[in-house]
Amino acid sequence: MMNKKWIALLIVTGGVVGFLAVVLTVLGNPANMGVCVACFLRDTAGALGLHSAAPVQYIRPEILGFILGAFILSLGRREWKPEGGSSPLVRFFISLFVMIGALVFLGCPLRMVLRLAGGDLNALGGLAGFVSGIALGAFMLKKGFSLGRAYEQSAASGLLMPAAALALLAFLLIKPAFIKLSEAGPGSMHAPLLASLAVGLVIGGLAQLSRMCMSGGFRDLILIKNPSMLLVYAAIFATALAANLAAGKFNAGFSGQPIAHSDFLWNFLGMALAGYGSTLLGGCPLRQTIMAGQGSADGAICVLGLLAGAAISHNFGLAASPAGVPVNGQIACVIGLAVLTVIALLNIKGNTAAA
Repeated sequence: MMNKKWIALLIVTGGVVGFLAVVLTVLGNPANMGVCVACFLRDTAGALGLHSAAPVQYIRPEILGFILGAFILSLGRREWKPEGGSSPLVRFFISLFVMIGALVFLGCPLRMVLRLAGGDLNALGGLAGFVSGIALGAFMLKKGFSLGRAYEQSAASGLLMPAAALALLAFLLIKPAFIKLSEAGPGSMHAPLLASLAVGLVIGGLAQLSRMCMSGGFRDLILIKNPSMLLVYAAIFATALAANLAAGKFNAGFSGQPIAHSDFLWNFLGMALAGYGSTLLGGCPLRQTIMAGQGSADGAICVLGLLAGAAISHNFGLAASPAGVPVNGQIACVIGLAVLTVIALLNIKGNTAAA
């Protein structure tokens, strides 16, 4: 693909994502949360009984659409490739801490941009932390950090995540007794199932086609001086801002923002942890979800790690709320930054301690 065509595709992808995210809020999703991989995986974890926080339990069709959209398009483009085996356990734990950081901030990197487009200035602290975390991860990459190469896997390995997405969709349609669904709170707020699934499929396909990654933009700028991926940020922000203004959903300020808190330090550190971990993993939560759909067992392991992080965050009182960040969450965030640094140092090529 010519560079100009890829840049145009990035802009189109970002514009579509930003617009559809606001459409979902108009149709029923929580404000400034039209699309949020962290929040949606957290809700899905709750629906499966992995945590018991009643306000955040719902199988989000958007997540299923991301996986299935990436699967369908990668098959059609002959890019579906079952592979994996690149430090799976390490990836699991890094992803776990990425989710803890995201839930301290209250959103994934994509929601961070959408929050800014809705006028939530608290997300500026998150943006500063996100860039700082990516810079730290890029420093480790320059030093030789690597999780190793992936290897060809069986077709069954690549099909498991799309099959799981179909199973979860069936659960959402049938609503068996073991599935928990919120009756109040963010989990009870959602767009119609078909609309959510359709948006997920579109975003999943576009993200697979464009290789969009919310951490990749700043990583590429720092490592190879290439700002192209940052166009995704700009397009998401511009389109979502325009759509929010048109829909009367723009509310600029720090206070009274939906599903957000105003503690700058923990907004900063939460997203620093998310950005740091995403850079070590080679992609943000959305990118890992798309990779899982196109056959990557490493991406699938990351999605499972994110689900585990969501369960731990709510079972152990780590997740933030509009009232602020609990002490447990603050401690976990600091521990996460330390753990990721140890992992990074132990996986620097040529470091004898890594053996």
